[in-house]
Amino acid sequence: MCGVNGIYAYHYAASPPSEAELLATRDHMRARGPDGEGVWWRQDRRVGFGHRRLAIIDLSERAAQPMLSDDGRLAITFNGEIYNFPELKAELEAQGRRFRTSSDTEALLHLYELYGQEMVHRLRGMFAFAIWDEAREGLFLARDPYGIKPFYTANDGWTFRFASQVKALLAGGKVSRDPEPAGVVGFHLWGSVPAPFTMYREIRALPAGHTQWIDRLGPREPRAYVNLSAILAEGARAPAARADVSGIIRQGVLDSVRAHLLADVEVGVFLSAGIDSGALLGLMRDAGQRDIRAITLAFEEFYGTDEDEAPLAAKVAQAYGARHVVRRVSKREFQEDLPDILASMDQPSIDGVNTWFVAKAAREAGLKVALSGIGGDELFAGYPSFQDIPRWVSWLGPTRALPGLGAVLRRLGGALAPGLKQRLPKALGMVEYGGSYPGAYLLRRGLYLPSDLEALLDADLVREGLRRLKPLRTLAGCMTPDPHTPVGRVVALESTNYLRHQLLRDADWAGMAHSIEIRTPLVDIELLRRMAPVVPLLSSRDGKRELANAPSLPLPAEIVERSKTGFGVPTGEWTAGETGQPPAVLAKGASSRAWARELMQRRVAAIDPAA
Repeated sequence: MCGVNGIYAYHYAASPPSEAELLATRDHMRARGPDGEGVWWRQDRRVGFGHRRLAIIDLSERAAQPMLSDDGRLAITFNGEIYNFPELKAELEAQGRRFRTSSDTEALLHLYELYGQEMVHRLRGMFAFAIWDEAREGLFLARDPYGIKPFYTANDGWTFRFASQVKALLAGGKVSRDPEPAGVVGFHLWGSVPAPFTMYREIRALPAGHTQWIDRLGPREPRAYVNLSAILAEGARAPAARADVSGIIRQGVLDSVRAHLLADVEVGVFLSAGIDSGALLGLMRDAGQRDIRAITLAFEEFYGTDEDEAPLAAKVAQAYGARHVVRRVSKREFQEDLPDILASMDQPSIDGVNTWFVAKAAREAGLKVALSGIGGDELFAGYPSFQDIPRWVSWLGPTRALPGLGAVLRRLGGALAPGLKQRLPKALGMVEYGGSYPGAYLLRRGLYLPSDLEALLDADLVREGLRRLKPLRTLAGCMTPDPHTPVGRVVALESTNYLRHQLLRDADWAGMAHSIEIRTPLVDIELLRRMAPVVPLLSSRDGKRELANAPSLPLPAEIVERSKTGFGVPTGEWTAGETGQPPAVLAKGASSRAWARELMQRRVAAIDPAA
């Protein structure tokens, strides 16, 4: 896990990049890679790479980056882990390739030499990398299928830049800070900035599951090499037999956990009182890891209440023989850390506080790598959205035969019952949005409806932002091709939106702020391929029960039967005196969640990329 950056002055009239900019961008990401730093320049100084290293595989200096191929024709800067590296290395050595390191970085160079840009189809992992190809005089970029690892680019028409963080690109001093309306509007709509947009017009995210080529003619459009919805659609065409479901799930998740244990350092686990992380702990034991440290985050305000994760987490840790570390956080520590939390957010987010503190606890315990149960609800139908969205579409779908009816009812309802908009803001939009999967998802996950945004932001900004975002069209694209089943459609929507833009991004910035690599075995492209024939058969309860039973020693019944609560953080109590009562329009779930959203929205102005 690392921080990567680079500059390519591709236009013949562009000024050569400066060493100062390359190093300023690289060193803004120091926390991402405290174990080493590196720089490489092409001979003409028109291409430069930077790298900050967090050493996980092959801890020696020989694995330092940027790394060159044996003949010097290729240079790479790489962030991530390739979990099928041992198999790839054996295959490459069988073809006569010689390795001078035991790092997965070197395997990427060999794969590119053999397969060119098609190499990405052979990779299992989380990754964002750039390869300079001297023979073709071009730059090749690639990002993993789910977008676990971030990759941001900026192009001014003369020079192309990339980095692992938005703020790092800005720290170089050469990228425009002009605001991006789609980013601003997207954040207020969703609570995170939807890719490929950022808060800045010139900076874009390389989309998940895409590659890009840049040469002297400039950047080509990013090219998709994988489609999560297509994988789900293929699985739905040949669904598994019900008798095979348990075995497919067990073998799939066990294989993923085993792959995610690849490391030359200790691998721990974040353990809550939920099914996802508990199942991972049991599967780590099944995969052969015996000495396991499990980190549980708890809060002083929850002590002795049903919201305290620690007691049940302790029972799970004991059942699987893990060394249990409980880290309690107080209001005072939250207030002391808040400036650092906001400064570390690479893009504004309404979440991530829990990940900040559990990563902090892992670092205090001396870990560099930890598994997280992120992605379990998206893959195993654990959210209420898997029930609500198909139900709303079934009820309200017929109203789509009368275009414009929903908008008329929304305006009429707002005029006749203005108090309803304050108490139940989304109720007025049910007919307008609830009859389609994209609209129902917007109702379920959105903080606001698009029509509410002009009360918060400049009207022209909102119109331009929505024009560029195209939220409903974009959501529809997340289900193309059609996954064929209600559960498959919601898997596609949750995986390509909430998981990708909120959970994975928060895990990256919050983990890397403490130099912790967070691995997500339930967010894995090979696991999705195995699960795709099973997804049509899952229900919101059955899916999580199957995951709980995946370890050879199933999770205790009290974990499985526990009501789903999410991972609560008492930011409401911690900030009540500062923010006052949260507006009703943000009341989505527990009040503490709403207060956290209000706090983050009020503080978004403090998220200064130059900080």
